[in-house]
Amino acid sequence: ISTQSAVNEENITIEPISALLINASFEKGEKLYKKCGTCHNYQKNSTSKIGPNLWNIINRPKGNVEGFAYSNSLVEFGGKWSYEELAKFIYKPKDYISGTKMNFAGLKNVEDRANLIFWLRQQSDDPVPLPE
Repeated sequence: ISTQSAVNEENITIEPISALLINASFEKGEKLYKKCGTCHNYQKNSTSKIGPNLWNIINRPKGNVEGFAYSNSLVEFGGKWSYEELAKFIYKPKDYISGTKMNFAGLKNVEDRANLIFWLRQQSDDPVPLPE
């Protein structure tokens, strides 16, 4: 498990979530998802809303939901939505990927991010193994 913390442009340390996932709460993550559900679906084969469908998001390439118009910034950023990449993004999306269309203030609490991502992990036919 990486213990490195990301630092955004304001030099704020963003704590990694990997070590917290083993004890994360599915129930708390499900409650936190309500903040996301206004703009995102998570069910398999459901359509995108204002934001892309989040089904099977862990380790999915960024910007790949067919038919969704992503910002150029997110597409050009590239990579996959690993546990830590997703945690850094939802900390404060516009700081992590300048120019993203995602208008969300972010989740500052590291445990909230771990719980939400743990819950999102389960929204898959084959959830990605937790980091060791």
